Amino acid sequence: MEKTIDESIQGTTISLGNNDTNSRKLYLESYGCAMNFADSEVVASILTKEGFSTTQKLEDADLVLVNTCSIRDKAEQTVRKRLQKFNAVKKDRPHLKVGVLGCMAERLKSKFLEEEKIVDMVVGPDAYKDLPNLIQEIDDGKNAVNVILSKEETYGDIAPIRLHTNGVNAFVSITRGCDNMCTFCVVPFTRGRERSREPQSILEEVNDLWNKGYKEITLLGQNVDSYLWYGGGLRKDFENASEMQKATAVNFANLLAKVAETQPKMRIRFSTSNPQDMTLDVIKTVAKYKNICNHIHLPLQSGSNRILKEMNRLHTIEEYFTLIDNIREILPDCSISQDMIIGFPTETEEDHQDTLKALEYVKYNFGYMYAYSERPGTMAARKLEDDIPQEIKQRRLAEVIALQREHCHYRTQMHLGKVEEVLIEGSSKKSDKHWMGRNSQSTVVVFPKENYKVGDFVNVKIEDCTSATLKGTAVGYSDNN
Repeated sequence: MEKTIDESIQGTTISLGNNDTNSRKLYLESYGCAMNFADSEVVASILTKEGFSTTQKLEDADLVLVNTCSIRDKAEQTVRKRLQKFNAVKKDRPHLKVGVLGCMAERLKSKFLEEEKIVDMVVGPDAYKDLPNLIQEIDDGKNAVNVILSKEETYGDIAPIRLHTNGVNAFVSITRGCDNMCTFCVVPFTRGRERSREPQSILEEVNDLWNKGYKEITLLGQNVDSYLWYGGGLRKDFENASEMQKATAVNFANLLAKVAETQPKMRIRFSTSNPQDMTLDVIKTVAKYKNICNHIHLPLQSGSNRILKEMNRLHTIEEYFTLIDNIREILPDCSISQDMIIGFPTETEEDHQDTLKALEYVKYNFGYMYAYSERPGTMAARKLEDDIPQEIKQRRLAEVIALQREHCHYRTQMHLGKVEEVLIEGSSKKSDKHWMGRNSQSTVVVFPKENYKVGDFVNVKIEDCTSATLKGTAVGYSDNN
């Protein structure tokens, strides 16, 4: 649940344009979080070198790949329906091969390949470099599988092809895997143990993006605050590192400063943070550099200490509030967003009230709230009964959403009358006469287009707002152009 899901882009197919030298057609759909979409860019880069060009027409495809998500049951059911659709297409295109990538591949490999026989290839999140070999296997008429989880792979040596982009914002992966064994989460089982990417490769990717015209990046990881580079290897093995490795290690605050200094006019965001790992050094680094955005995504999951313990979240609500207080003190203009799971096993009405009290304490700028969905293979699925009736989950979820909406409006109203820098990302969804962009706090801002263009940094006077959007008028370019 700590990976936010953008419902508007689920099932997006990639299109890189035609490559006359590449004769085979790849149809690639992506589901899930930003990590999955970033992984699809790595896959596209690998397969372009193997003679594939992309198509958005299923009937033209030679290879269909689905990059999957296991975080919620809805995502898995959607993927199953798509796989059935692809198998139906095989009747007219018998040479068509179908493969599953990502988290579902890791979790359901034998079911897909042997029991249901609905795919030809299953590839886990750490095995994308093996795709050329696996494709050779299925070309030879065999099933192919590689779901081995790596202790080293970070794909830091592969320059991703940017697929789902407006040419302004891009994701830069800095870690893979996760060591936080939250009982509700399948990620440690599908993406393996946590390891960090070599800092220089990150800086090179950031420089490359700037040279290509990108204006904003998001440093991406399951838990960015636990980033730790000491020469390679798993984070959990750091205690065995040499004294020299420990002395020269790079943590997340160090990395964030290096990125900000490398491209001082590029906006820097990061996601996702974990309350147990975020340090004051990170918050102070955000305050120090003008180009690091004033927004922190800090999942809460529950306001009840008892439920947090059941979730194996390694902090209390009091410690969480202390962190919030420190953020507010060091970064007064910082926006804070949350993830919330409603109706976790054994959640009582008192626990639910504690969550509502936590919302009142923080008054988040926005949030991502879901009813609990049991994920097979997690500790919660093994040890806790999903005992909260669906109607109670939905009622509690509705109460949380309603309160969050009030707080969203409270927070957007605080921007009225201010002049704020906005990076233009594209046209407004509601009016092609207005631009849409975001301010430093990640709030959407719309304003008349005039003579500005996508990628411009513009100062906008905020004149009106809804609970989710700021409205205003441009008053000129910002100093960042």
